[in-house]
Amino acid sequence: MKPRFDGVAFDLDGTLYPNYRFYMRLIPFILKEHRLLRALGKARDILRAAASGQTPPVGEGSFYILQARLMGEILHRDPKTVQERVERLIYRGWEPLFKQITPYPYVKETLLALQEKDIKRGLLSDFPPAVKLENLKLAGLWDRVLCSEQVGRLKPDPAPFLELAKQLDCRAERMLYVGNSVSYDIIGAKKVGMKAALIVSPLLYRAPFRKQGLHYGNADFVYTHYRQLYDYVLS
Repeated sequence: MKPRFDGVAFDLDGTLYPNYRFYMRLIPFILKEHRLLRALGKARDILRAAASGQTPPVGEGSFYILQARLMGEILHRDPKTVQERVERLIYRGWEPLFKQITPYPYVKETLLALQEKDIKRGLLSDFPPAVKLENLKLAGLWDRVLCSEQVGRLKPDPAPFLELAKQLDCRAERMLYVGNSVSYDIIGAKKVGMKAALIVSPLLYRAPFRKQGLHYGNADFVYTHYRQLYDYVLS
């Protein structure tokens, strides 16, 4: 029987592991570098809005140059200095924390089962994923790993989703994208014709939420445990 999907792609943060495990370890950093974090969030909001045509383009240059330029304006600091701090404190500084984080149960078994069935496995993250995957002991299980920053567009822009489908040599409509964010993962995947699966906390999967669909967006499948995703894709 032909598989339900030719390819399954995943978000990383909050999708392959519970976000709270990371945030607990990040508390000292948040207290110390809250201004840098807020500036990063604001800069990325501007970049997302510009990509969707809601604001004028922010200028020419690579994603990282634009991000640093915007953060520099917000912080009233030299963009090169800001870019160096983001690279050192956030991109590289956060990576060792993932040595202390355990993925969700049944993540690795699900990926290995997809591999056994010749279903292509991709990963698309808004932050550099390679070292995180190594520290989570999930490296080597993917056909393609992509950071949306390399494409110059953040989720939910269609560009990174389409680029991942191209690299996997899959038609978007024959792919499932798995994430934990309706705003970024579900909306972005659905824009390009992919099916979308949303992982949610069991607390949010109670009947009142399920009935109203308050947190699910337009997801095709909602799950709380990777065994459910395994059954959905492979049954």
